[in-house]
Amino acid sequence: MTGARAAKRRKRPPHTPLHPRPSVPLTLVTGLVLVYTLLPLAWLVVNATKDQNGLLDSFGLWFADDSHFWDNIGRTLTYDDGVFVRWLLNTLLYVVAGAGGATILAVLGGYALATYDFPGRRAVFAVVLGAVAVPGTALAVPTFLMFSNMGLTNTPWAVIIPSLISPFGLYLMWVFAAESVPTELLEAARIDGSGELRTFFTIALPLLMPGTVTVLLFSMVATWNNYFLPLIMIKDPDWYPLTLGLNAWNAQAQTAGGEAVFDLIITGSLLTIVPIVAVFLLLQRYWQSGLAAGGVKE
Repeated sequence: MTGARAAKRRKRPPHTPLHPRPSVPLTLVTGLVLVYTLLPLAWLVVNATKDQNGLLDSFGLWFADDSHFWDNIGRTLTYDDGVFVRWLLNTLLYVVAGAGGATILAVLGGYALATYDFPGRRAVFAVVLGAVAVPGTALAVPTFLMFSNMGLTNTPWAVIIPSLISPFGLYLMWVFAAESVPTELLEAARIDGSGELRTFFTIALPLLMPGTVTVLLFSMVATWNNYFLPLIMIKDPDWYPLTLGLNAWNAQAQTAGGEAVFDLIITGSLLTIVPIVAVFLLLQRYWQSGLAAGGVKE
């Protein structure tokens, strides 16, 4: 037995920076962070199976005697003439138009700033960094006044147009394009007679795909969870995103004669995060792909 243990120890690889020694304190801290992260999601899943009475009578982190999960989903989708579906479609509109447009502009702008030299490039860099440092809430009132003067408040454009501007996405794509798109590769394509658009779409864009997906996910999450901008811009419930719609349902319990629908709020919150989780799982492979694998001939 002793000889077998000694042989097993000898087979273990030595501890190196690539194979560090396991750290018990670090493992415990990581486990605590994992529990802290997953606990709200677990609470949401558990309580989405309860009806209104079950939420008040049972333990919050365990299931009630009867499951009402599918009934809650059906009631959430049909409550108040199916307004939840309308809010979901509004959110999808804001994400596709706003986050999608912001990603396209960030990719085009970042690529241009990284590959072309022109007067005022340093000034643009300073402006982009300054815009990243300015919080969105500081611009909320000026943005509202500007859109109010143009008559665009209480319309989808009041949410879509500000969402098109992503200074962080532009800066990220600028840095990413400067590191991932070899200048020699672009020059070789131009020498072979490739135009700028063809060079961008056939050579640069595939190399920029991991950064593009990252900016897209950041923009999607920011637009999907956006609450403050629609709050000051949208007053018509028919144009509410999911964030404002669920808050309106929550406010019903605080109004005289209002109906408390906490079971629908919890189920609606669970349905709200499902698309974001699905998108992350579908697009995560782009982060792991090689940035320039096969891009340059040996």
